[in-house]
Amino acid sequence: MEIEAIRAGKLKQVPGADLEEEDFSGCQLQRINLAGANLVGTNFANSNLNGARLDGANLIGAQLIAADLRANLLGTNLMQADLSGADLRGSNLRGANLMGAKLTKASLAGAFLSGVNLMGVNLQGVDFRGADLRGANLNGANLQGVDFFQADLQGANLSEANLEEADLRGANLAGANLTGANLLCAELDGTKLDGVNLERACLVGTSVAQMAS
Repeated sequence: MEIEAIRAGKLKQVPGADLEEEDFSGCQLQRINLAGANLVGTNFANSNLNGARLDGANLIGAQLIAADLRANLLGTNLMQADLSGADLRGSNLRGANLMGAKLTKASLAGAFLSGVNLMGVNLQGVDFRGADLRGANLNGANLQGVDFFQADLQGANLSEANLEEADLRGANLAGANLTGANLLCAELDGTKLDGVNLERACLVGTSVAQMAS
């Protein structure tokens, strides 16, 4: 495999490549095709992967700190990956596995996350404004203070999640499961709550005056 050619941005078509634990930190890899590649433990910290194809790739434990990941990540395995500070705005993450991933201060505004697995993940400081999270699994996730402004969370599993002081204004939570969720002081003005399961949920201090029906 021509590793140096990839690092230099000269080799763009490497679908299915075995690049486990290689170092591509700080590289310009825009529009590279790594679909289905083995990228376990690979270092992409501070790399530019804008427009890249990473669909179906195995990125378990990969380092993606502060990377530009406005890319195709459909069905990608990102378990235990470090995405702290990564730019994922508008990215396609449908069906991706993010269990155990680090997403501190990552931006997922407008991202497509329907069916994504974020069970138990610490998502404090993450920007989900306008994101598509329909059917996402956020069971037990730490969503304290998270920005879900106008996000689509229809049918999402938010049971036992910590949504304390989360911004859910204008969000669509129709059919979502909020069993046992902590919504202490969450902002819910204009939030759609049709068919939501709020059994045992904490709603103390929530702004409910303008909830949409």
